[in-house]
Amino acid sequence: MSKIRGMRRRYGFLASSIGVTSAAALALTPALPAAAATTTVSSASAALVAAPPAPAAKRAGTEAADVPGSTQSLPLVPLTEGRARGRTLTTARTLATTPADGAALEQGLRRADVRHFSLLGVVWDNPDTELHGSVQVRTRSVVTGTWSGWQTVETHNADHGADPGTAERATRHVRGATAPLWVGDCDGVDVRVRADTGDRDQGAATDPLLQLPLPSGLRLELVDPGDDPGDGSGDEPTPANPEPDQPRTGELSEAAAAASAANADLAPIGATEIPALDREDTERELFALRGAELTERQRAEPHIGPRPKIVTRRGWGADESLRARGFVYTKKDKVAFVHHTATGNNYTCSEAPSVIRSIYRYHVLSMGWRDIGYNFLVDKCGTIYEGRAGGVAKPVLGAHTMGFNGNSVGIAVIGTYSRSKPSSAAVDAVARLAAWKLGLYGMNPRGKTYLKSAGGNLYQKGKNVRLNVISGHRDGFATDCPGAKLYGKLGTARKAAARYQGR
Repeated sequence: MSKIRGMRRRYGFLASSIGVTSAAALALTPALPAAAATTTVSSASAALVAAPPAPAAKRAGTEAADVPGSTQSLPLVPLTEGRARGRTLTTARTLATTPADGAALEQGLRRADVRHFSLLGVVWDNPDTELHGSVQVRTRSVVTGTWSGWQTVETHNADHGADPGTAERATRHVRGATAPLWVGDCDGVDVRVRADTGDRDQGAATDPLLQLPLPSGLRLELVDPGDDPGDGSGDEPTPANPEPDQPRTGELSEAAAAASAANADLAPIGATEIPALDREDTERELFALRGAELTERQRAEPHIGPRPKIVTRRGWGADESLRARGFVYTKKDKVAFVHHTATGNNYTCSEAPSVIRSIYRYHVLSMGWRDIGYNFLVDKCGTIYEGRAGGVAKPVLGAHTMGFNGNSVGIAVIGTYSRSKPSSAAVDAVARLAAWKLGLYGMNPRGKTYLKSAGGNLYQKGKNVRLNVISGHRDGFATDCPGAKLYGKLGTARKAAARYQGR
């Protein structure tokens, strides 16, 4: 990140004292605003809760100074013929190639005067409309002052999200969107969105009548993740053991306390990480957490991997005021779906919390979801992060594999792995996390099980589908995710996870 901008500092994830006691935090039940009431449900319920509308000020990037990060939302416009050919013209006619409804077949925007941002994506009005075309962007780095080459943004992103017909999916605030792309600290952007043709091989590229129109309401979202939790301001020295929320609030907010309290059985309220446990302590914890629900076989042979270290939402700096209140649970976690975030691989491990904060803002404020969609994220160095709020040991209902979010957990490796190989550390982290998380419910990582489809492009609603206990996103939905290279490593992850469980 730029030295020009805020002198961002890197901190370890150290537990800190906070202004809310454990007992008080556990007793908190956040008050629900009348305009966006939600329901906190038990782990036996699969009820869904709609996300509240994103605050207009936060979408516009005009947050108060004490709230980290911002989102700039800029409408795209029809490109001129000169811009479409890569030239800048002061006067040029709008592209004549438009379909019958008048929508331009190429839209874009060039701005060299935007506020700093590090992640971008394109959204549109109707989440059920696909963008049939391409999105290319180039950005200007704050560090070097130079423009990047053109990068392609993944447009097929509808496979991530809440299940069809659910409250989270049906809210009028949900939008269609591309995958987000991490670009580092930038202050200039050039984007072009081009409609696809019906058949390029047959020469249809020149025939506008065979082109599908672009979705309505195209907007460019520029996300600033904000400074790392605990960052000070100006040239003040960095404290040795900073308190992540101290510069903003001085103590945990009500929403932050509730999110932290969901992990109170595993770590103190306000902890920035949940520490690793050895096998013996993990088995002891299993009986404490789920003793009454364990089968006789599980009691005799509690196959569960040692609990790995997990950075909490407080650890990566989640602004808990952004998400919907309350937590939503399914019954249990039978399948782990592995994903890639498709945000690119141009990040350092120390930047991973910033990438996660950016994805979180994009999912909630730009796409209209109730929270970040993934249950967990893993960076290229193998660090595991808590995703959607509600407790890492609980079956939190995510929005990661459309049609199969119920009774499953979504694990996303940060990066794009269609052509790039994932690191061995990342693959091992997926295995360690799955061995523990699936072990809580007695699932064998090398086995198979059934999930009922809620509807998608591979399986109709209501169909019982036999899946690997550790599956790739593409096993439940026709998609490239988690990328061919990461998908090819799932066999390795299954074997390692089974070994961690002592099988």
